[in-house]
Order: sequence, then structure tokens, then C-alpha cells
Amino acid sequence: MGADDYFWELIKVGMMSVTGKLMFLYVFLNVVSYIVIAAGPPTCPAADISSDCESDSGEWDGEFFPGISKIKYEGPSSKNPLSFKWYNANEEILGKKMKDWFRFSVAFWHTFRGTGGDPFGSATKFWPWEDGTNSLAMAKRRMRANFEFLEKIGVDRWCFHDRDIAPDGKTLEESNANLDEVVALAKELQGSKIRPLWGTAQLFVHPRYMHGAATSSELGVYAYAAAQVKKAMEVTHYLGGENYVFWGGREGYQSLLNTDMERELNHLARFMEAAVAYKKKIGFNGTLFIEPKPQEPTKHQYDWDAATAANFLRKYGLIDEFKLNIECNHATLSGHSCHHEVETARINGLLGNIDANSGDPQTGWDTDQFPMDVAEATLVMLSVIKNGGIAPGGFNFDAKLRRESTDVEDIFIAHIAGMDTLARGLRSAAKLIEDGSLNELVRKRYQSFDSEVGQVIEAGKGDFEMLEKKAFEWGEPKVPSAKQELAEMILQGAI
Repeated sequence: MGADDYFWELIKVGMMSVTGKLMFLYVFLNVVSYIVIAAGPPTCPAADISSDCESDSGEWDGEFFPGISKIKYEGPSSKNPLSFKWYNANEEILGKKMKDWFRFSVAFWHTFRGTGGDPFGSATKFWPWEDGTNSLAMAKRRMRANFEFLEKIGVDRWCFHDRDIAPDGKTLEESNANLDEVVALAKELQGSKIRPLWGTAQLFVHPRYMHGAATSSELGVYAYAAAQVKKAMEVTHYLGGENYVFWGGREGYQSLLNTDMERELNHLARFMEAAVAYKKKIGFNGTLFIEPKPQEPTKHQYDWDAATAANFLRKYGLIDEFKLNIECNHATLSGHSCHHEVETARINGLLGNIDANSGDPQTGWDTDQFPMDVAEATLVMLSVIKNGGIAPGGFNFDAKLRRESTDVEDIFIAHIAGMDTLARGLRSAAKLIEDGSLNELVRKRYQSFDSEVGQVIEAGKGDFEMLEKKAFEWGEPKVPSAKQELAEMILQGAI
């Protein structure tokens, strides 16, 4: 029996007696109250995805992460997984607050678009706020979840791809309109304290980019990619973004047999030149980054590693317009350590940003794990300290939960663990610098070049005739120990 049928049945019964009339009055008031409440606007918990809670405006009442409070620093002795043990944002290390050394950022794509799916299996993560669609309403809900997460984890920067935050439309015009609508909400939600560390365009998922974007053999694709980057740069600038990234996931080749490598690289350089020009035209003062990666999804990407990317920038006269975004897992894929890539970028004046993650050396693909190796974090932070910091870049967690990690709290635990790992690395690096033993070991190793002859060589004035004369004069050199084991002992002592 429905509420209406029940209501009228009581009216009939109520007419028969005084008791019935009183009963009727009581029920009447309750039914009216029920109708008024039912007619009011619904207040939905974040996990409610019923039709009554859907809204094209993306408005949403309630918490996306109920039961999880703002994450606080509790120190190394804490057993609370939802607390920082080593990262204390406002604590000063070597004259700078920890939060300013790191400038942490959350990657929207892994955190709010990751499903746990892989080439061998379907999605494993079904977050309570997801409704299974790629609608504008869903995009706005994810954006609200993003900012609640940022507030609770204590991070004031985020990174995005254009097509991660807003659905692709049937036309470029529709895609731009979708992006504008979601970006307007992001602008409102981030206020004055939060901003993108960087934005970028997703130029690798859609089939139109199967041959590449800026290196595509098809002119129409090249133009479409330029239009997409133009729009992505505009919204990054509008949101107060500090940088803009180029990751060429398909800027490479599968086979050289059907590829004109020289022409593709020339086209890529022209594309980058146009990006620099447009950046200046719109008054965007952020830094442009190139993110090296050796392969995946292409067999060979043109920005294989830091050294290759630096060579590209020098060859085409772009060395003063770009810096590098070093991703640790990409370093693993190129056969390097993250420390190697960071240091290569630093000594070339190109260290701009670090995508903080790690790869599994036992696999040959991009696993995008959260950084958990304190020794590697220490070495990376030594380079960052030598660089004087990393601003206006930062440490972006381009990392995803494991396929088997399916609880909402795992999102927090993973980021906390990554932030604590890097914080321990900073603390250990500071110990090494303050102790001075490692620096002294390195200084002694090269002390022969501190001599008069060594200084002549380093000044570029040491010709072969002079060096031959010295070789005859000095005879067979005595080569000292490199003391690698002692250096490793010093490192472990600091950790």
C-alpha cells in the first residue's frame, strides 16, 4: 500500500469515532510532515550515487572521505598509519621548511581516475563516489573529491591532464566547453591557497594519436594536438598553474623502416617553438618541462633520458626555454637510477621537477609505485639541495595504488608513506651535509686537480704538449683508492 492509499483509508476509518478522529489528526500531521521533507532538496552522503543525488552542477553534500581527519605529524614513534612520522611541513631543515623543499603535489589521473585495471584484468577499484560514467557531473564530483583529499592530506598543489579532469567531446569545440565547465569549478574550489603545480594535455590515449601528436605523419593530427595544447596551456594559466609539462607518450616510433626520424624531430622542435611563443603571448610565466621516458607505449621515444632530452634542446636552440621533469620510474626503464637522472638534469641546469615514484627493476614496464626507498630518496635529495631547491617545480606523486589495494584509506596511506620516505631522505641528506665526511671523501678523491696544473686544465688551457711534459716528469702515477665502500658506509650511517 502506498502512502496515498494509506492516507485515504485512515480518513474513512477516522470518521467512525472520536478516537478515530484523533488518530486521523495524528496521522495527518505525520503524513504532511513526510510530504514536506520528501519535497525538500536531498542531502546525500558522498557515497550515494542514486538518481536523486545526481546534478549537472556537480554539487555534492557530505564527505568523500568520512572518518578520515586532516593528517597530522605524530613523529617516528607513532603507530597510526594515518599520520606523518617523518614529514613535518613547517620544520626547518638546512634553513628551509620541509614543505618548501618538496612542494608536494597530487596527480589527479592516478588518484582519481585509476581503476586498478591492467592489460590482463579489469578494474578492481570502485570508489564510493563513482557512478561508472564519464559524464560532466561525474567529472565535477571527482574534482570535489580531489580538493577534499588535498585539504586532508595537507598538500596545496595538484597536477592534471586535460582529458582526465573533463570528458572528451564529440568535437574539439565540445571538448573545450567541457573542460571550461570543470575548470570553472576547480577555480572555485581551489580558492587562493591551492593551485596546479603543472598542467598538461593528454596526447596519447585517443586513436588519432596512434602515430604520435607533434611527431605524427598526418598534418591534421599535428594541428589538432596544437589546438589541444593551446587550450591546456590557457586553463593551466587561468588556474594559476606554476608550470606546464610535455610528456610525449607516442612521440617516437615502432619501426625505423617506415619512419623519417629527422623530419619527425624537426616537426617536434617546431611544435615546441610554437608552445614557447604562445606561452609568452598569453603572459604565462610558468616553466615549460619536458618529461623524458625511453619507451612505452612506443618502442623508442625521442626523449629517451635526461641526456637525450638535453641534447634535443641544445640542438634546436630551446635550452633556455625548458627544464626537465624527471620521473624516477622512467629512469629505471632507461637503465638509470633516479639519482643519476636528477643529477644529470642538475649539472645541465635543467632540473625543473620530479615525478616522485619508483619502478620495479624486475619488470620492464612503468609500474608507477610510490617511493619507498629511503637510500634513493637521500641521494635524490642531495642533488636537490645542491640545486638550491626545486621551485617553481616540486615533487608530484605520479604514482598509483597497487591493483590489489582497494580500500579508500589506501589512497591516504600511500601518499603518507611516500611523503615520509622523501622526508626521511631530506633528513638523511642534511645529516650527510652537516657531518661533512662524504663531501671530504669526494674532495680528497679529486684533490690532485686542485694543484696549479689541475687548475690550468680546468681553465681550458692545458694543451697536450704541456701534459706530455708533465707525464715524462712525474713518471708512473700512483692511483689512490676510490673508497666506495666507505662512502656507502657513510650513507648508511646517515640513514
